[in-house]
Amino acid sequence: MKAYVFPGQGAQFVGMGKDLYDNSPIAKELFEQANQILGFRITDLMFSGTAEDLKQTKVTQPAIFLHSVILAKVLGDDFKPEMVAGHSLGEFSALVTAGALNFEDGLKLVYARAMAMQKACEIQPSTMAAVLGLDDNKVEEICASIDEVVVPANYNCPGQLVISGSIEGIDLACEKLKEAGAKRALKLAVGGAFHSPLMEPARKELEEAINNTQFNVPVCPIYQNVNAKPTTNPEEIKKNLIAQLTAPVRWTQTVQNMITDGATHFIELGPGNVLQGLIKKVSKEVEAESKQSL
Repeated sequence: MKAYVFPGQGAQFVGMGKDLYDNSPIAKELFEQANQILGFRITDLMFSGTAEDLKQTKVTQPAIFLHSVILAKVLGDDFKPEMVAGHSLGEFSALVTAGALNFEDGLKLVYARAMAMQKACEIQPSTMAAVLGLDDNKVEEICASIDEVVVPANYNCPGQLVISGSIEGIDLACEKLKEAGAKRALKLAVGGAFHSPLMEPARKELEEAINNTQFNVPVCPIYQNVNAKPTTNPEEIKKNLIAQLTAPVRWTQTVQNMITDGATHFIELGPGNVLQGLIKKVSKEVEAESKQSL
């Protein structure tokens, strides 16, 4: 079975999507539509902006979403997903490509999410850190022992977990994790504590936007970040999408469940190839490739 997966924040690069715009009339039309919906020329920033421009959450999230979704649309009949999943922001790309959301609504929600997260980051300075070489249970235990907001945020693959929380909490956790034998506990260059309780103001804001948006039954199951389980129920999809902002991304479990349910070939659509690498670390038995252009 063919599973399509979609990357999240961090996969962006200058020049992303330009070859699609230049070589496909469908892509060009969708990119121009996106410029109108957003009210600024995001294509200028994607194709010829600076890395700093692309790092702003309000640019990064719609840029990655657009690259992934427009690539899927340009593939046309060659894009036949039997199951889909996306990492964090990538879940919105997965939902649009599987028909649960239309292109315009998907982009509006992604932009609303980006702005809400940006605001939540400004309310309280916070950060994230990557932890390598420790058992998930040990990381969870150490996070729980700290008297600050610090929680597991991304279960990326066995031996790689990202934690999220207050700056003091993350600093303390990194010290304790290294003492416990982590190969690395490294703070990330991110603007805030994504997928943690500190995103509660953003969750509330996004909840309203999601509840006011039409969701349809997707053409195939979507495995959602919150519980790593497949669903095609629009109400369940909405509930899980709202919860996603303050809950961890269960990527390891998602990939494991997709393989158990018959996935043999994973195709990552969009910028970068991070997910392809993580999938290979979850299982060496499956095929995994990444596709950024036609």
